[in-house]
Amino acid sequence: MSSCAGGVAAWDEDVKADVECCAPAESPASAPRPAQRRLWYGLAGGIVVWIALYRLLKPAAALLIYDTIGLIRGTRLASSVEFFVYEVPKVLMLLVLVVFGVGIVRTFFTPERTRRTLAGKRESLGNVLAAALGVVTPFCSCSAVPLFLGFVEAGVPLGVTFSFLISAPMVNEVALVLLFGLFGWKVAGLYLATGLLIAIGAGWVLGRLRLERYIEPWVHETRLGVGGPIEEDLTWDDRAQRALQAVREIVGKVWPYVVGGIAVGAGIHGYVPEGLMAGIMGKSAWWSVPAAVLVGVPMYSNAAGIVPVVQALLEKGAALGTVLAFMMAVIGLSLPETIILRKVLRPPLIAAFVGIVACGILMVGYLFNLIF
Repeated sequence: MSSCAGGVAAWDEDVKADVECCAPAESPASAPRPAQRRLWYGLAGGIVVWIALYRLLKPAAALLIYDTIGLIRGTRLASSVEFFVYEVPKVLMLLVLVVFGVGIVRTFFTPERTRRTLAGKRESLGNVLAAALGVVTPFCSCSAVPLFLGFVEAGVPLGVTFSFLISAPMVNEVALVLLFGLFGWKVAGLYLATGLLIAIGAGWVLGRLRLERYIEPWVHETRLGVGGPIEEDLTWDDRAQRALQAVREIVGKVWPYVVGGIAVGAGIHGYVPEGLMAGIMGKSAWWSVPAAVLVGVPMYSNAAGIVPVVQALLEKGAALGTVLAFMMAVIGLSLPETIILRKVLRPPLIAAFVGIVACGILMVGYLFNLIF
């Protein structure tokens, strides 16, 4: 009897061992980690707080200006201060939200993936893809030369490269979120559409002109190691972390421009007489659009600094087309970027680039003034 019981016990142990061996082991990676849970709970809570604060901005600004500080409604000083106090947190909050969303999108587009996507494409399709990719990929003036070198080495046509270089600074998430926050989705959508058309059209024309001979010879001799991995193996937690890092970097970099631009806009809002801008930048002055482009090209600013000024100019009677032409010239034809590109381009190609883009901006300015 004891030997039978021992045999049964041994059999039970064998079965138990087999079950434990064959049962799927719980993967530590598949189990949610406390840090991951904290990240997503924090993001969810942050969105709730963001919505609540955004809804309170306007009444809170009025309470601070008129009830706490005691400024008198209708005065120039009160109008300027209210503009500043309301617009600064509003714009920064919108910027945080959109930069986070675009930061998630950007994790799918490494520089190598962008180059390979554009390499070998026909110019017409390539111009469209390049302009679209320019909206969602990181770019600043200091990136112009390495981007240009990488595109040339990857075999991307010159016109396609310029479509990207035009679209990336002009139609970026900062410009779009500020336009949306200050003017609404119609103006932001029109700016997006016209900015893309300028990038596509200007790149296509530059490609047709066959100006490759005006690229500096050393560019073709440079090797940047194109051919690395197309993308990293990122989890959604990694993408969220990178988006948060983008928020810290981009908002941390542009917030002084936001505050400075809104301060200038607040001064114009409160102290520039009504209708003054209508005479200088209005529809009736045919020369206002080219003058706005000429003034905008040598200026050094970005969307964060110039859009609040654009809002104040419009409120004082300036025409929409003239003001948007001014903004596009400041962002898309900035003097620092042109100087940096001189390292890889000869003057005739730079002149063609600036001239063609400026013509596109002029057409947009006159078109907006005609429609609106």
